[in-house]
Amino acid sequence: MPHKPFKAVIPAAGLGTRFLPATKAMPKEMLPVVDKPAIQYVVEEATAAGIDDVLIIIGRNKNNLSNHFDSVPELENNLRKKGDEDKLAKVQQSSDLADIHFVRQGEPKGLGHAVLRARAHVGDHPFAVMLGDDLIDERDPLLTTMLSEYDKRGATVIALMEVDPEHIHLYGVATVEATDTDDVVRVTGLVEKPKREDAPSNLAIIGRYVLDPSVFDILERTEPGKGGEIQLTDALEELAADPEGPGVYGVVFRGRRYDTGDRVDYIKAIVQLAADREDLGPDLRPWFKEFAATL
Repeated sequence: MPHKPFKAVIPAAGLGTRFLPATKAMPKEMLPVVDKPAIQYVVEEATAAGIDDVLIIIGRNKNNLSNHFDSVPELENNLRKKGDEDKLAKVQQSSDLADIHFVRQGEPKGLGHAVLRARAHVGDHPFAVMLGDDLIDERDPLLTTMLSEYDKRGATVIALMEVDPEHIHLYGVATVEATDTDDVVRVTGLVEKPKREDAPSNLAIIGRYVLDPSVFDILERTEPGKGGEIQLTDALEELAADPEGPGVYGVVFRGRRYDTGDRVDYIKAIVQLAADREDLGPDLRPWFKEFAATL
């Protein structure tokens, strides 16, 4: 029987301490990437893959997130009176994207705990977990491929990317076996943030997962791991090691990904996306070359 429609879960309860003081009163997910907050790119990615039910896991002082996806009648009426249809459409776009829900995480106990907070909303639907720090270029679809692999294999699917060994300690890392599909591997083991010399491969988990609701039972009994937090990686490791289960598969992503969780990479993301825009690129690209020549 076909499964129920996919839902999406976006954990957004982190404190964003790397971006202080900007994130003292504003969620890091609301930091603008060119002219849209980072989290809007993630919601747009979900809807482009056919998901129209999105749950955002929030923490304290994150009301800006719900405000952004709500309608603003006063602003919309003002733009309508001015005849500024272009800006009106941009304002309305965020509130028309999807059926968006919010739930508080409460005490921050890690990604696994944040995902577990989605249980009541997700129910028995398969779902995608999408981290707002990883922006995937819309020209290089990833989530659509992952949903297709879930349908094909009936198994958990995670996104993997080849990473420089110098940076491998920043990621969860997979031990893998080849399958009969290019850039799709079977995951046989996972380790969270290993030392370079202990890493089983250079394939790191990036912030996209397609999960079966059975993962909630595993998360319920998952003990705090590295950092004293409930790690989603630990639950995925259990799924991968289960000889009776459908296993865990990885889609190796070779497209454009923008890491907005680091200040330098955040600036790079803005520069790259702006340079590729038809409305901004023609003016920016020559200036970039002139500026680079002065360094």
